[in-house]
Amino acid sequence: MQFEWDWRKAESNQNKHGISFDEAVTVFYDPLSATFNDQDHSIDKNRYITIGYSDRDLLLVVCHTERGKSLRLISA
Repeated sequence: MQFEWDWRKAESNQNKHGISFDEAVTVFYDPLSATFNDQDHSIDKNRYITIGYSDRDLLLVVCHTERGKSLRLISA
């Protein structure tokens, strides 16, 4: 699985929520994570919400979209 993000958005997310995108991607390896279509924010692109535990055992909500073969993180 490949991940990408805007470094400015990652920095903003770290400052606002205290969660790095490096940690947020670990949610996708949680076997019990669940992914839902984020219809409220899917106007021009399909957006998704994945809920799961990070490698530090924090329950995270990760917003993302698909970009080619990569998942692009939006917030966590």
